[in-house]
Amino acid sequence: MATDTKDAKDVKDVKDVKDETPADTRDALEVLESEAKEWEKALLLTLQILQDAEIDRILKAFRLDAYTVLGLKPGVTESDIKIAYRKKSLLIHPDKTKNPLAPEAFDRLKKAQTELMDEKHRQTLDEAIADARMLLIRENKWTVDSPELRTAEFEKKWQDKTKFVLIENEQRRRRQLKAQMQEEGREQRKADEEMEQRKRKRQHEEDWEKTRDQRIDSWRAFQKGKSGDSDKKKKKKLKPIG
Repeated sequence: MATDTKDAKDVKDVKDVKDETPADTRDALEVLESEAKEWEKALLLTLQILQDAEIDRILKAFRLDAYTVLGLKPGVTESDIKIAYRKKSLLIHPDKTKNPLAPEAFDRLKKAQTELMDEKHRQTLDEAIADARMLLIRENKWTVDSPELRTAEFEKKWQDKTKFVLIENEQRRRRQLKAQMQEEGREQRKADEEMEQRKRKRQHEEDWEKTRDQRIDSWRAFQKGKSGDSDKKKKKKLKPIG
C-alpha cells in the first residue's frame, strides 16, 4: 500500500513537471519574439535615420559639382562612381523610404552619376576643380609644395573656390547659350522673311499668269477701240466733192 502511494506521488510529480515545462518554453519564446520585434524596430529606425541623413546631404550638396552630390573625391575611377551610386540609390530609393524628399534627392543622384559617366562633362568638371586650386594658390602666393595645401582649412577653401569657378562657368555658358539662341532667332527671322518674300513673288507670278488671257482680251479691246476712233476721225476730215 505504501508502495502504491509512492508510485502515485511520482506520477503526479512527473505530470506537474510536464505541465510546467511548456509554459516556461512559451514564456521564453514570447520573450525572444518580443526582443526580436524590438530589435527589428531599432534597425528600421536606424535605417530611416540613415536614409533621411543621406537625402538631406544630397539636397544640400552643390548641384554643379557631381562629385559632391555623390560624396566622392575628384580622381576616382568609373568603378568607384558606379559602386557609390548603387549603394546610395538603394538607400534613398523612393520605394524604400517614406521621406517625401526622396524622389528629388534620387533624381539629383542619378543626374550626378550620369554627368560623371560622361567623359566630356567629367573632364570639364575636373578642369574647373583644378583651376580653382591654382587660383587659390596664386591668390595666397603659395607653391604646390606649400604645407598649407595639406590642411583641412585648404580643403574647405578649395571647395568654396570650386563653387565660385563652377558658378562663373555656368553663367558664362548661359550667356553664350542666350547669345546663340538670339543669333539663331535672328537667322530664323531672316529665313522666314526670305521665305515670305519668295512666297509673295510666287503668288504674284501665279496671279499674273491667271489674268494673262484677261489682259490680252483687254489689250485687244483697247486696240480695237483705238482703231475705230481713228477711222471716225479720218471720215470727218474728208471734204465733199464738187
